[in-house]
Amino acid sequence: MSEPMTLPALALHNAETRGTVAAMREKDHGIWKTYTWTDYNNEVRDFALGLKAIGFKAGTTLAVIGDNRPRLYWAQLSAQAVGGAAVPVYQDSIADELAFVLSDADVSVIVAENQEQVDKVLSIQDRLPNLIAIIYDDPRGLGDFMGPKVKSYDNVRQAGIASDASRYASDVRALDPDSVALMCYTSGTTGRPKGVMLSHRNMLMTARTFVASEDVRESDDFLSYLPMAWVGDATYSLAASLLTGAACNCPESPETVQRDLRELGPTGMIAAPRVWEAILSEIQVKAEDLSGLKRWVFNTFRDVAIEARRKEEAGETPSLGARLMQGIGEFLVYAPVRDQFGLRRARWCYTGGAPLGPDTFRFFRAFGVNLKQVYGSTELSGLGALQRDGSANPNTVGTPCPGIEVRIAASGEVQVKSAGVFLGYYKNEAATKDAFTEDGWFKTGDAGVLESDGQLTIIDRAKDVGKLTDAAGSAFAPQFVENKLKYSAYISEAISFGHERPFVCAMIAIDFNTIGKWAERRALPYTNYLDLSQKPEVSALIGEEIAGINRSLPEALRVKRFLLLGKDFDADDTEITRTRKLRRSYIADRYANVIDAFYGDQDAVDLRAEVTFEDGRKSHVEMRLSILNAA
Repeated sequence: MSEPMTLPALALHNAETRGTVAAMREKDHGIWKTYTWTDYNNEVRDFALGLKAIGFKAGTTLAVIGDNRPRLYWAQLSAQAVGGAAVPVYQDSIADELAFVLSDADVSVIVAENQEQVDKVLSIQDRLPNLIAIIYDDPRGLGDFMGPKVKSYDNVRQAGIASDASRYASDVRALDPDSVALMCYTSGTTGRPKGVMLSHRNMLMTARTFVASEDVRESDDFLSYLPMAWVGDATYSLAASLLTGAACNCPESPETVQRDLRELGPTGMIAAPRVWEAILSEIQVKAEDLSGLKRWVFNTFRDVAIEARRKEEAGETPSLGARLMQGIGEFLVYAPVRDQFGLRRARWCYTGGAPLGPDTFRFFRAFGVNLKQVYGSTELSGLGALQRDGSANPNTVGTPCPGIEVRIAASGEVQVKSAGVFLGYYKNEAATKDAFTEDGWFKTGDAGVLESDGQLTIIDRAKDVGKLTDAAGSAFAPQFVENKLKYSAYISEAISFGHERPFVCAMIAIDFNTIGKWAERRALPYTNYLDLSQKPEVSALIGEEIAGINRSLPEALRVKRFLLLGKDFDADDTEITRTRKLRRSYIADRYANVIDAFYGDQDAVDLRAEVTFEDGRKSHVEMRLSILNAA
């Protein structure tokens, strides 16, 4: 039998070769329910036949929207089994965002997790001319009649069970590996998102490359909690799982992820930088809450571990005394922390999707977490380069994976060729043509350096790298400064300015939960985010944090002035993407008066902030914010 080259064919193959092995688990009401590969394939088959029964056809698209649920994963494979493509969308998208993606992708069937998502789709269904069905999984809260297009997942599946399944296996094995399997939309940092068409071959070749570069086993447990619309989840929870037989585990809800993570103890984990930053903030806050002796123990062994890590990065060998202290620290501090955050069994962990600050990266490595960096993009099926065991460091993203070619253009842009490079942007030939060089290399838009030892260093987005107007004309990479700032447990987000300016300034969004607890310990009253952020005590706290961070920055890149925002950046307000990437040009326009105030020597600025609700309604908040000088 030839090697399966499509995702549904792999599901069929796994049912035949490892049918009784656990393929997927879902936690519901505190209990993990297990599905074997036989169950997995049967679910895909039955729903695929049900889709055909309601009119879904080859060459059309099916969207899924909701939290990570087995049925939403199976629905994607079912659409592919019929010869269609899956379009996962962000579950927290507001109505207008959702309408654009679903309309642009010509979606004909939408599988929605629950009432919240069904209501969102119903509010925009008149903007979806190709829509033939809205299928819901969880019936709770849904009325008896919501229109002829609304159907239950169970009813569609039952229609599939009643259908003739005799040709299913042969039809699946005959699927074209080069047909579109998945359409992931870009984050849209500079404009409207674009539909990235990925074939079965793109996804499986990328998954095979990942598996060849990392120790992935059939016995592995993955936690499937990343947004399904992010290409990293598709590569991880669909392609890599199908390829190796590793089990995917869906948490009960987004609110229980931390608890479920600790209970499961995954053997491998991929997370965006924001997740690692949030875990670090929680560790730091819990350490601050410890009693005097326990806090001293934590801080002492933390410093020992980080110093040893710095020496390791520099190629130095820690002294015998340092290694002894690390051994004691493993027993007293490092292992308990890993256990507390569900990383006790993790053989490997990755951060990707955006740069992770070097201090955050170093902290986890120092505490015994095998955290490594992976570089990729939606157009690369999620993978271009990654760090191997023994060569992880905070300054590079590793070496290009086998079969993936990387070069640096004369402009400094990173360009890639691989079997994982996408087919093109859906209905956008001009953008597709612009994404490639004349000789067929994909232009990533990232500025980078390929070192002599093959290590790839990503500096920033090429368009964001600039220069200060100081005497030296110092280079300015905003992400470098911002990642340093976000190492603070008290800072949720930061955006820095400096291009064609004499010095660096920053707008800071405080971490409301962390600073809220800090304020409560000091009996400092506050009413809301705006009130807390503008407290003189909080300004002083952030000022001290920035002063400490400045000491680790080159003189030219030190933050000279800063402002604490009256609200965090929000994807609903189009300030950041759903993957929490800053929309820099949009923020620069919206906060133009703040930037002018930074460099106009003002000590305060009036701001009219826009707030967008899920249904698209907008409101405005007037605020006067202080501008402060950093030490």
